Amino acid sequence: MKLVTLLLGLFVVLIAQNASSQENEQKSSRLSVGGYGEVVYQHFDYSADFNRFTYPENFSDKVSRGQTDIPHLVFFLSYDFGNGWKISSEIEIEHAGVGAEMEIEAEEFGEYETEVEKGGEVVIEQFWIEKSISSQFNIRAGHLIVPVGLTNLKHLPVEYFTVLRPEGEHTILPQTWHENGISVHGRLRNWQYEVQLVNALDVDAFGSANWVNGGSVSPYEYKLATNMAGVVRIDNYSVNGLRLGVSTYAGNSTGNSLKEDRYEGLNGRVWVGAVDGEYISSNFIGRGSLVYGNLSESAEISRINKNLPSAAPSPHTDVAKNAMSVFLEAGYNIFSFFPQQEDKLYLFAHYNHYNSMHKTVAGMLADARYKRSVYTAGINYYPIPQVAVKAEYGMRKFDKPYNQENTISLGIVFSGIFN
Repeated sequence: MKLVTLLLGLFVVLIAQNASSQENEQKSSRLSVGGYGEVVYQHFDYSADFNRFTYPENFSDKVSRGQTDIPHLVFFLSYDFGNGWKISSEIEIEHAGVGAEMEIEAEEFGEYETEVEKGGEVVIEQFWIEKSISSQFNIRAGHLIVPVGLTNLKHLPVEYFTVLRPEGEHTILPQTWHENGISVHGRLRNWQYEVQLVNALDVDAFGSANWVNGGSVSPYEYKLATNMAGVVRIDNYSVNGLRLGVSTYAGNSTGNSLKEDRYEGLNGRVWVGAVDGEYISSNFIGRGSLVYGNLSESAEISRINKNLPSAAPSPHTDVAKNAMSVFLEAGYNIFSFFPQQEDKLYLFAHYNHYNSMHKTVAGMLADARYKRSVYTAGINYYPIPQVAVKAEYGMRKFDKPYNQENTISLGIVFSGIFN
């Protein structure tokens, strides 16, 4: 709580300083304060019972239930000290500030379990200092966004059509993925690049449902960094309105277990490759992403993780050799047919196919429940560019014998600079 009080106090001081600095235009232009957030309502026609995958024949009847949530509320600030030096940070409050929650864990035979997120009620999503040398070369160090996949690059709620972040990448990769490390980035004509060295993932938290996603969340007061990882992202802007990008992540994970001797002789190398693109014209937006990942020695890691002590930060399940996600979405502003309209209304369609157990080693069951296709259609209304009202209908489909799951989602989102 001392950290929370200190950080929130810092925000109050900086915002007050920004208000008083109107007398000094030069100083006020150096400080930026902003944020983003979502308020969401969802209606489901399927049960939340963890047995719906164990006994799907008992859950074929539709049910009616709803929930509300504030998935993210983020405040960010940055300050330009001059001479190429800049500091920036993001502080995120997740799910209305709940730091611990009780849930029934489907992968552990319906046990009641308390989940605790790193940072309690507050997550520091970014905190770095940067030295800008030129447009071609800049150095950044601190707590960084790992820009692998489209959603980690474009994670503001006005940067995708769906009410929540695209489901596939959100399942198999950390979202938003942030690690401690150092980055070199810049732009060379139509090419933009970033190269990072960051702390690698923690093998203890890998599992069937979310592949390596949980490996970024440290249950300790620090992040283990015995193993480091490399990240490379390259984007091209040669065609007007079009961005095409590739990104990759590679690093061992067994050294970042608090008891790494459990994995003696193993590397647990995680490799992720992604290709994504976005095209934006005056009235049309199209996006797409393909993510594919590989984990070495998944059989040995699965055997160890399933036998970890019950209190260990692990789902205690098998973890697949390969996971994948692909999504495509496109939307058109139908208000373009009415030239007097300055606001925008996008009709959109979204397709997402993903599988956290895409390929497994011999002898490991690839659980069919994790192979999913999601079809979504809806609208995004933008009264101003910084605010959107979203509505959608989504169908999540599985192979037999699992039942289709349908969701209606409504959201109000914002993203912008306050000063």
